Amino acid sequence: MAHAQVAGDPPPSATATPAAPATSAPPPETPADKPQPTPGEADTTGEISVNGDPIYKRDARGLDKKGEILVVAHRIKGQVEAEQPPIVTYDEEDIAAYGVSSIEELVEALVPQTGTGRGRGASSPVFLLNGMRVSNFREIRGLPPEAIKLVEILPEEVALKYGFRPDQRVVNFVLKDHFSSQFDELEFSEPSSAGYTDTRNDATLVRINKGARVNVTGTYETISPELAASRNIIESTPEVAGQPDLADYRTLQAGSTNATLNATVARPLWPGAGLTINGLVERSSSDALNGIKSTEPLLALLTSSRTTTGSVGLGLNAPVGTWLFSGTLDGTHAYQVQSIDSASAINPEIADTTTDSYTTLFTLSGSPLKLPSGDVALTLKTGYVWSAEAGSDTRTGISDAYRQGDAQIGFSLDLPLTSRKNHVLEAIGDLSANLNVEAHHLSDFGGLFDLGGGLTWKPTDRWTLSATYIGTEVAPTLANLAAPDVITPNVSVFDFVRGQTVLATVITGGNAGLLREDQRDWKVASNWTLPFGNGNNTLVVEYFRNHSTDPTSAFPLVTAAVESAFPDRVLRNAQDQIVSIDETPVTLAMTRSSRVRTSLNLSGNFGKPDPALAHRRGFGGGFGGGRGGPGGPGGPGGGPGGGGGFGRGGGGRGGGPGGGGPPPSDGRGRWNLSLAYSYEIYNTAQLPNGTVLNQLGGDALTGSGVARHTANLDAGGAYRGIGVRLAATYASATHVNSSGQPGDLPLDFGALATVNFRLFADLGRMPSVVKKFAFLKGTRLSFAVNNVFNGIQKVTDSTGATPLAYQAGYVDPVGRLFKLELRKQF
Repeated sequence: MAHAQVAGDPPPSATATPAAPATSAPPPETPADKPQPTPGEADTTGEISVNGDPIYKRDARGLDKKGEILVVAHRIKGQVEAEQPPIVTYDEEDIAAYGVSSIEELVEALVPQTGTGRGRGASSPVFLLNGMRVSNFREIRGLPPEAIKLVEILPEEVALKYGFRPDQRVVNFVLKDHFSSQFDELEFSEPSSAGYTDTRNDATLVRINKGARVNVTGTYETISPELAASRNIIESTPEVAGQPDLADYRTLQAGSTNATLNATVARPLWPGAGLTINGLVERSSSDALNGIKSTEPLLALLTSSRTTTGSVGLGLNAPVGTWLFSGTLDGTHAYQVQSIDSASAINPEIADTTTDSYTTLFTLSGSPLKLPSGDVALTLKTGYVWSAEAGSDTRTGISDAYRQGDAQIGFSLDLPLTSRKNHVLEAIGDLSANLNVEAHHLSDFGGLFDLGGGLTWKPTDRWTLSATYIGTEVAPTLANLAAPDVITPNVSVFDFVRGQTVLATVITGGNAGLLREDQRDWKVASNWTLPFGNGNNTLVVEYFRNHSTDPTSAFPLVTAAVESAFPDRVLRNAQDQIVSIDETPVTLAMTRSSRVRTSLNLSGNFGKPDPALAHRRGFGGGFGGGRGGPGGPGGPGGGPGGGGGFGRGGGGRGGGPGGGGPPPSDGRGRWNLSLAYSYEIYNTAQLPNGTVLNQLGGDALTGSGVARHTANLDAGGAYRGIGVRLAATYASATHVNSSGQPGDLPLDFGALATVNFRLFADLGRMPSVVKKFAFLKGTRLSFAVNNVFNGIQKVTDSTGATPLAYQAGYVDPVGRLFKLELRKQF
């Protein structure tokens, strides 16, 4: 049973019993039934609700001799019910403390929490809205944070319940039932080197009324080109008398413009069912300089790109008896045309590419069987992914067209083995098992098979242990197989064999000869809700072991071992200098890696309560701002709830710490801190010729090898409209060994730490300011500095010199970046 503290009492320990399902509400009290306070005693009865949803209820009859009172916690409609508890949960005040303008920006800020240590699959998490799948991230990315009631971040295993593989964490956004507003935001960015400017304007319209939702976002952004000369780049080609400086004719970052219109409409169809439609149109262009024309010495080699994109998404969520059906369709069509100058030709070459992709996924979730230990949960899935790419290039005279279809079917089964709630081997705690199977048939690769499983054990309400096995067969992507060749001249390349930097022609594109990859991975994790604070402080420790055969890889660095394994990829002239490199993807023989990842999430309140807000809480300010203890299972979720959401019904076991919703703000400040640290135990790759590369011991496939230590920090808070955020990243030093050839020297890549700082003033949360200047209502001003200390990785050889290919401007073309934002809510 959870207890709340009466003012003046010492804080009790947080314990909880599961809340009753929402369908079993107690009968209303009559005035005669309601307990009356004794003279001089405050009335301690009351109820807290957020946007109409009851969160905590307090009854004076629960007051015991120690001054403790009973608190009944209800889950918010739209929360996820799973065996694995949330890693962290954020309420409205937590979200406001980030000072962001959209879900897209919030997701970027939550990388330390949403990132996975698996080292596999997509880098972005699975996104849910009100506990339901969305057709695509476009559907929700423009929603303002003011429309969000709650954010849950859940472990990778929860993705299985929604038809995805367990290689991405899950982020669930719970929307408010009612919200209506318009936003306009202006953003200006410029690096301290003044190399370029970035101007962006976003306009957003949002209307939410329970199951109905409309959100439209228009974006226009322009980025000026950044010349190599602005970063004092030294070219490797010797200058001759009268020849212009090549740094004035090469861009480190292309100039670009981008215009986007993104719209979503969601409507309820019948009780518990909702339909969502999303559409996007985008037009982008970019212009990059790649040196000087030999036919016109004062004209730059120009590469221009124009891309037009159209996307559509459909989502349907509906109950089928006691089961839940979810279907999504996502389609994208893109056309790109490139105009590419060559060094000798008068007319530019033309390359065009047409890309189409369509994805459908249908899931049916429910409980086919009830055991003494609880309900068996089953998710059935089927889907089809179709991709096509066609292109032509006047440089090669070749036109290519490729298509790939992927039909899939699978299931995920959760089986409760023991249960404290149902008194089945309750001394063990809550133990459940999962089995998941998928089969794919690819039109150009044949059959693929995935098999996985795991155990989840909750010995206490605050501690969850899990072990997961993931066996997956993976085909190369269509882009890796069939992307058209792109030939780019004058690319700065470091030759590890000769220890020199050269300007070479680089060929990128697809490789039709890639093989199927077999992945065999293990993950063991511990999620502990710390016994202090507001119930949202967690410590997560995870161990990962990955093993792959025949993995697809980007073309590695040009070392002696790599050139020996892929002798046809590097072309040298009579002086043994690199002239061109074919950097299309390759198949390695094997990769093996292992790592430990630890993440700590802390949050709390600070400052004095606002008496007016505290009074509206219904407790006279005596109840703390924490989330209380572990929440119980959720009841039926009702209707779509803003995004077609249909909450899962009760019958399962307790949702774990953080499951219940938070009480509303009492006007105090809110702070939070997230720290993630990874330790790489080993990381090796075997080339096709049998050579084994130790990427922690001086060998490298790409970049600078693998850092043994990496860390991410995000911290900040807000108090009555003023907020500060600090984000930092760290990667330890690495090195790449010498090949032993004459002139070749080892390279040392220094440790890198970057710090980002953000200060914002939400004037709409400052009554005294709004009272004097009414036009500032809904206005927020932000100032940010990315890479505050201009941290750029330093690369040196054994003599202490920096190779030309690793000059600071090449390693990080941006450096320190200043940002100003003005946002207005109407």
